Amino acid sequence: MTISTDQYGNTDMAALKAEIVGWGEELGFQQVGVSDINLAQAEQRLQQWLAARFHGTMDYMQRHGSKRSRPEELVPGTARVISVRMDYLPESQQSAKRLLDDDSRAYVSRYALGRDYHKVMRGRLRALARRIEEHIGEFGYRVFVDSAPVLEKALAEKAGIGWVGKHTNVINRDHGSWFFLGELYTDLPLPIDVAETSHCGSCVACMDVCPTDAIVAPYQLDARRCISYLTIESKDAIPVEFRKAIGNRIYGCDDCQLFCPWNKFAQPSGEPDFAPRHGLDTAELCELFAWSEETWLTKTEGSAIRRIGYEHWLRNVAVALGNAKTSPEVVAALKGRQHAVSEMLAEHVGWALSQHDTGKQGALETDHV
Repeated sequence: MTISTDQYGNTDMAALKAEIVGWGEELGFQQVGVSDINLAQAEQRLQQWLAARFHGTMDYMQRHGSKRSRPEELVPGTARVISVRMDYLPESQQSAKRLLDDDSRAYVSRYALGRDYHKVMRGRLRALARRIEEHIGEFGYRVFVDSAPVLEKALAEKAGIGWVGKHTNVINRDHGSWFFLGELYTDLPLPIDVAETSHCGSCVACMDVCPTDAIVAPYQLDARRCISYLTIESKDAIPVEFRKAIGNRIYGCDDCQLFCPWNKFAQPSGEPDFAPRHGLDTAELCELFAWSEETWLTKTEGSAIRRIGYEHWLRNVAVALGNAKTSPEVVAALKGRQHAVSEMLAEHVGWALSQHDTGKQGALETDHV
């Protein structure tokens, strides 16, 4: 940023903020808030989290030093952060819960069923910046959507979007937690919103329901145990101790949101970009495991799923097939990739097959006589 805030002396910042909120709603954001850039408390929590090694192999969480918690170091001249919320729940939560109970089908985290949210939100935040430019002329800003060292949850909390719950997701008291966050760092000295405070109270539903006990204490997530980390962020073999708990979750996990009492207020989003694509909301595991890399690339075009790569996709599906009910179809699907070129994939397929031994198969067949 190169523009001095002195040039905004004649601008009614309160009126401009009201306009920005209105423009944001027109562009499809459900909420717009403004915060200052003092993240001292969040910086301390981040340092403690990193010191505990809870970030696992996500080295990027410490790679940029204090730029993550000090916006003015990341973008010199930043005076305020405009945070936005965009709801994404594509279907009822009951449908998602039922899917978790169907071990023949794949569970994909609800945020990844539609178009990549990075692209959707980045484009609309840029459109919001253009609206501001049209109104006041050139100003200093940068757009971020989970694409740089930004403490987006702490900023959203300060902007009044919601509070960081015990599961470390942001919760809005009227709309739950099924939403994306995006930021516009700016040199505009806009009026700030009142920060939200926690309303989790004594509830520990998210901690109790976590399949791998990843929420090790209120507001503390050990990513190394989290299914989202294990199936998306981690490029290593999934630790055997967590494989049964993963169930049919092949990309991410939503349990801490699905069973959060505050999400009784959440409603499905009407955003077309977040509607499920290629039947991934009801897909059979055997079908997905049979996809060639070419098919996978076609089916995941424009999706956040692309980030994990084909090999890790198969790794995740192999674990889910190992957790499925034994059937000829499941065993045949696994045996079809038993001699995978990748040593890691072959090991996961071998583990999955070991969950379907002949004794189980015979018992299954006897049950149907």
